[in-house]
Amino acid sequence: MIEFLQQLLNGLSLGAIYALIALGYTMVYGVLRFINFAHSDVFMVGAFIGYYLGRHVPAGTLGGGLAVLAAAMAGCAILGMVIERLVYRPLRQAPTLNVLITAIGVSLFLEYGGQIVFGAAPRNFPAIFPETNLHVGQLSISSNQLFVIGVALVLMVGLQLIVFKTKIGTAMRAVALNPQAAQLVGINNDVVIAFTFGLGSALAGAGGILYALNYPSIDPLMGVMPGLKAFVAAILGGIGNIPGAALGGLLLGTVETFVSGSQWSTYKDAIAFAILIVILLFRPAGLLGKFIVEKV
Repeated sequence: MIEFLQQLLNGLSLGAIYALIALGYTMVYGVLRFINFAHSDVFMVGAFIGYYLGRHVPAGTLGGGLAVLAAAMAGCAILGMVIERLVYRPLRQAPTLNVLITAIGVSLFLEYGGQIVFGAAPRNFPAIFPETNLHVGQLSISSNQLFVIGVALVLMVGLQLIVFKTKIGTAMRAVALNPQAAQLVGINNDVVIAFTFGLGSALAGAGGILYALNYPSIDPLMGVMPGLKAFVAAILGGIGNIPGAALGGLLLGTVETFVSGSQWSTYKDAIAFAILIVILLFRPAGLLGKFIVEKV
């Protein structure tokens, strides 16, 4: 029982990170109907922003750690909006395939540009938050795990409030539903889409910091596998559905952790993609997604 609870806690911690990345995928898809494959590399940039800033704040302090987290989110938000403005906006009327190929190109640019700027060698992420181990009976709980889950939940709830309780959130939903009609009623689509990219990228930046807390070795290619699994999580929950992306991330992280602790541990990455295949075969819209009939 203790081992089960330990694995469950580890899985929820990992799943919360996948959920934050998946939310960025699903937000952009919901508005523009394409997958931003560069999103996982924005996650990597967030971790490196935290790495460089974390060396200049008092180690193991809550205030310094929160400042680093906020700075990484702000830096990634700016990066996301710059990518949207320079790369995706000129292609907005182009065929979807062109945009997808461009997104892959941006992803590779960030990965190999990161190797030039940051260096290819792995870096040890600094301890920017105070860390202690809590013991509940025989169960050992890392404060970093609780912090990751707590921050992820706060950010997810905050995202829900922004999308459903604010004017910009209403504009985002209007653009997602019908961009032409939204423009006719006075919504500036460019501003809404830029905000969507910035918000999703900020969540990826937070995910990069939280990931580095539990897996403190970072490198320019660190976003590749978490990004792919977060994409699977977005599909699992229902691409374009915010609660679905969060649910998919938590489920995938939990399944992966339990598999890692079993005799099938060498197949943990393969199982994630096996889940994707099963979902696409039997529930293409995802767990919380809705089937939409499109007129052609």
